[in-house]
Amino acid sequence: MLARWIKATVANRRTGISGQPQVRVRRSRLRSAITAVALVTGLTATASLPAPASADQTRQARQVAYVTNLNDDTVSVIDVASNTTIATIPVGNAPLGVAASPGGTRVYVTNNGSNTVSVIDTATNGVIAVIPVGALPYDVAVSPGGTRAYVTNQGAGTVSVIDTATNIVIATIPVGNEPQGVAITPGGTRAYVANTGSNTVSVIDTATNTVIATIPVGAQPFGVAVTPGGTRVLVTNRANSTVSVIDTATDTVIATIPVGAQPFGVAVTPGGTRAYVANTGANNVSVIDVARNSVITTVPVGTQPLGVAVTLGGTRAYAVNLTTVSVINTATNTVEATLGVGNNAIEVAIANVP
Repeated sequence: MLARWIKATVANRRTGISGQPQVRVRRSRLRSAITAVALVTGLTATASLPAPASADQTRQARQVAYVTNLNDDTVSVIDVASNTTIATIPVGNAPLGVAASPGGTRVYVTNNGSNTVSVIDTATNGVIAVIPVGALPYDVAVSPGGTRAYVTNQGAGTVSVIDTATNIVIATIPVGNEPQGVAITPGGTRAYVANTGSNTVSVIDTATNTVIATIPVGAQPFGVAVTPGGTRVLVTNRANSTVSVIDTATDTVIATIPVGAQPFGVAVTPGGTRAYVANTGANNVSVIDVARNSVITTVPVGTQPLGVAVTLGGTRAYAVNLTTVSVINTATNTVEATLGVGNNAIEVAIANVP
């Protein structure tokens, strides 16, 4: 559960490291020292969607990074071209996971303290729906076609499947204990879920929304990423400080890669040649050569990096630290900018906003 995560990896965030405010302690519905609040139940009214833009009003697509700020109950919105914050969006209690739809029109945020998912309209950067899901939702992934969103419910040991057209949960899938990270294959046929409490990865058949395989990995798996070709799945193992590499043809682990201390987030470049791993306990990011299953360099970043995402062109990686985002130039694997965000930033997703 999230309490283990707090005690083992983010203890300094509760003791005022670098002069930051302590994490606000909420009651124990969350069974952790971060948050537990009265449940927000029921689907809030959905705002009217904006009318389609006319041809002369259509904006050129731009990349925008969305960062969840756990302590502020907000999402920071960063324009990737200028590396400036263009909006701060209030969401639910204790936002953690974030994912963008393939078309870039919607962003989905899991609110761990509210047991909900906030849906953001990227045209207005406003919340247009709030969807009740399972207990303690942690991460979210959107299918390649954009029709489904898969949400891991850490407190329930389940995955909620959301129909993105109606913003309603259409299925609930039992998985392992304390599911955290989730990623979907490029073809959309499989979802891979890291079960932190079970030391396994559940493989979901998205056609039937059933678990078809359970794969043993390292201790306390958290982050999950799939290569663009769909042949490999990379899973970070917090307690082992390793990354497990799964062959999707056989659903077996074919390699284990040592990385930095307490790895959490992982992201693969669009070309599939490199993977970036945020090492919370080491304050750095490991860069993996995917073909060779080995670390080729380590990039120092900010304090306690958790989430990481790569831009759509693959030229930058955004690593989320305590209250900042480190922007890594992937050609040189050096930090070229440090951006301020909210308090206790957790995850990041990059949307190609039309």
